[in-house]
Amino acid sequence: MPTVAFQTLGCKVNHYETEAIWQLFKADGYEKVDFEKTADVYVINTCTVTNTGDKKSRQVIRRAIRKNPDAVICVTGCYAQTSPAEIMAIPGVDIVVGTQDRTKMLTYIEQYKTEREPINGVSNIMKTRVYEELDVPAFTDRTRASLKIQEGCNNFCTFCIIPWARGLMRSRNPKEVIKQATQLVNAGYKEIVLTGIHTGGYGEDLKDYSLARLLEDLEKVEGLKRIRISSIEASQITNEVIEVINRSTKVVRHLHIPLQSGSNTVLKRMRRKYTMEFFGERLDRLKEVLPGLAVTSDVIVGFPGETEEEFQETYDFIAKHKFSELHVFPYSKRTGTPAARMDDQVDEDVKNDRVHRLIELSNQLAKEYASQFEGEVLEVIPEEMDKEDPNSGLYIGYSDNYLKVKFPATESLIGEIVKVKIIKAGYPYNEGEFVRVLEAERKIVVNG
Repeated sequence: MPTVAFQTLGCKVNHYETEAIWQLFKADGYEKVDFEKTADVYVINTCTVTNTGDKKSRQVIRRAIRKNPDAVICVTGCYAQTSPAEIMAIPGVDIVVGTQDRTKMLTYIEQYKTEREPINGVSNIMKTRVYEELDVPAFTDRTRASLKIQEGCNNFCTFCIIPWARGLMRSRNPKEVIKQATQLVNAGYKEIVLTGIHTGGYGEDLKDYSLARLLEDLEKVEGLKRIRISSIEASQITNEVIEVINRSTKVVRHLHIPLQSGSNTVLKRMRRKYTMEFFGERLDRLKEVLPGLAVTSDVIVGFPGETEEEFQETYDFIAKHKFSELHVFPYSKRTGTPAARMDDQVDEDVKNDRVHRLIELSNQLAKEYASQFEGEVLEVIPEEMDKEDPNSGLYIGYSDNYLKVKFPATESLIGEIVKVKIIKAGYPYNEGEFVRVLEAERKIVVNG
């Protein structure tokens, strides 16, 4: 039986796509082995969001080549899409496929075995207008299933290379989304995370269909308990989306809304599509319909030209709107983007100082957010045993509003929805005690 090993760099979408590629290999009779072991084929799914992403991708490719010089080395993903020639130039790389045509990978492997000539299967992503269907009926691990609903992005923010790596916005056929959701529920998943490159843009390229309509249709999927939107832009939170969320019994009380900056002047330089006034107004509306809503966000600190005043505006906006947690990134130049060529790049020391100030604020806000739930009973899906203390009998899971909870449980509860009382709020973990299993009729599901 031929063996294949995978290594994925980068975002959730890449992890989803690696699962999809594994399904293709599995159907072709391959056995999956650990990346550190010797395999017949290595698939490296690369990231290019930063220059460091490129560098890490190259290191992993070289590691695979050293592991087994006779193996077929396939490189796919975003870095493969934007810089195929750079990857083909690494001695030992056999096949390069970008962020489309992944279904051709097995054919390329057979072709390579007979011809022994490296294959560059990367085509112009900007010409692609159709969503590439990749089926993932179940995931190797994980208790939350990702469901990819769209590909690409039309925004062209000045710091971002992603449209060049992923192409323009294209939505997945709604029927396919519902079909896949049903498949995942049948495989035993209670929670589905809607994911994509620009997830909230779903439906912008479809006639008479939108994200709001998709959420309504997913609401009808029997057995599905939780719908989480992996990320949504403020400009995509329409009144219609807010109304659907208000009526929904499945959309969770957690939204990830990328802010990037809380200063209008910086947002303009970033070419973001909203103002702070608009963003703030959307947050207020959302919190009216979803009391206790957790809003997490991404912030870029030290964007070219960011003054102390502009940083302070960002800081104050975050403090005022009480985000529940932030991912803070110091701005890093991405070759090929307008921002990398801008004058007045911010000094690294200044960036680091601002990053630390925001992380401190984030930790404080996260504790504040969690503290409102002390003594409350929340619904949690246990995901794994507490690795720090495997003998403690504690398990870790996420509540609907994205609080990380540690509580006593058993292996059999993994993936189930259980009621847990928060006895001590904290960050990054809250301590809880098990109350009961939510469903009376517990179905034992064997996960493929």
